[in-house]
Amino acid sequence: MIINTPLIVLHTTKFGENSLVIHTLSRDYGRRSFLVRGVGNKSSMSLFLPLTLLDADIIENSRSDLYTARNLSASCPLLGIRNNIYKNSMTMFMSEVLYRVVKDGSAEPGMYEWCEKNIMLLNAIQTDFSNFHIRFLLELCVTLGFSPESCDLKPFAGSHYSLIEHFMKCSFAESMLIPLTGVTRNEIAEEILRYIEFHTESTLNINSLKVLRDLYV
Repeated sequence: MIINTPLIVLHTTKFGENSLVIHTLSRDYGRRSFLVRGVGNKSSMSLFLPLTLLDADIIENSRSDLYTARNLSASCPLLGIRNNIYKNSMTMFMSEVLYRVVKDGSAEPGMYEWCEKNIMLLNAIQTDFSNFHIRFLLELCVTLGFSPESCDLKPFAGSHYSLIEHFMKCSFAESMLIPLTGVTRNEIAEEILRYIEFHTESTLNINSLKVLRDLYV
């Protein structure tokens, strides 16, 4: 059986000489990995950057849980992200969080649509997006079903509780304008990640947060 479906790239793992396993989110399969054969040049690898939106034909195999993806193409070039080092660092962080938080095989209702909306929003926004990853983490909690009140985050927030409470009460546009230093911004992100770790009973170790720390000083 062949099914055409949109995919969001979260992570890739090299498989043999010229193949990849791509770890993705999709409407049809939720969080699932697919084998892509014949990947060997730089131009083809550009299809698998973090949070790339793909169209793909999925070939299901009754003898294996690892289905094959072929005829892949970018459904949106995301030039607003790819031409901006700061936005690219955001997508590295967002994709790593999703890869580690959303378990393989799970199908959270609305997760694909929410992720696609955030990718397109980051792609379109022109200025004042330094707080985007904080808003992303808070909305992810809701999408995962935690739906925290600000008091739920208090044990994890330390001295930043009032700032996190402000983020949770204001609109998206207002949250992008909250003045923060790079240090404070990343400390808040780490605190929300600890809250997510507590609820998922896992250790996330998000390495790309260090990149944001270095860029957003």
